[in-house]
Amino acid sequence: MKDMSLENKVAVITGGSQGIGYAIAERFLREKAKVIIADIDDKAGQKAKQTLRKIGTVSYVHCNVAERLDVHNLIAGAIDEYGRIDVLVNNAGIVSGGDFLEISEEEFDHVMAVNLKGSFLCSQAAAKHMVEHVEAGGEPGSIINLSSVNAVFAIANQVPYSISKGGINQLTKVASLSLAKYGIRVNAIGPGSIMTKMLESVANDPEAQARVLSRTPMRRIGDPLEIASIAAFLASNDASYLTGQTIYADGGRLGLNYTVPLDD
Repeated sequence: MKDMSLENKVAVITGGSQGIGYAIAERFLREKAKVIIADIDDKAGQKAKQTLRKIGTVSYVHCNVAERLDVHNLIAGAIDEYGRIDVLVNNAGIVSGGDFLEISEEEFDHVMAVNLKGSFLCSQAAAKHMVEHVEAGGEPGSIINLSSVNAVFAIANQVPYSISKGGINQLTKVASLSLAKYGIRVNAIGPGSIMTKMLESVANDPEAQARVLSRTPMRRIGDPLEIASIAAFLASNDASYLTGQTIYADGGRLGLNYTVPLDD
């Protein structure tokens, strides 16, 4: 019988109404966790809740992670409903394409506010509760940030996104050092090309798909469920000695310094 390593854990997942966040929510529920989905898209959030409640205990909360009050209400609401938070997944993120010489200050600020500031606000709020829980004799929690291969290499037309993900890696390290004495672990996942809504245009464009696959040694696009499986591991006690790390699930892309030939 499969070991339900997340059984009865309470997990908050930002940006959980679709894509990687949804896949993580589904995986956690199948592992018998209780899940709170947070998102700004209420229609998608409610739809996700209705679908996922067939698997397990799930609720939806409207939350703009860039707004401190929204984050406070999210964390406080989760604690009111379930009594604690064991796992936080900072998945909410946006992109804004544009050349370095052309991208506006407003676009830059918006991406940084959601991707980096939002992860900081959620992490800080959840960590304060987790510390109180540990000091009261409870088990330490886990924080999982969604980084990207873009944190390591640069794409010229993804300026704020790449910078924000580099910041996520440093946030992961800093928070892990600050919280280690409480046993609270902080790690990140750095996906490569994953078939989400952001990549739909690639799926429908053979030339664009060829470009993506040419820089992916495994020669396929990843599935959100493959990222969810890593999140489930990081949230579980199986990863009890792992903190401050970013795990890259990229089909071998980061180790590549050339393109691979593709069959016609």
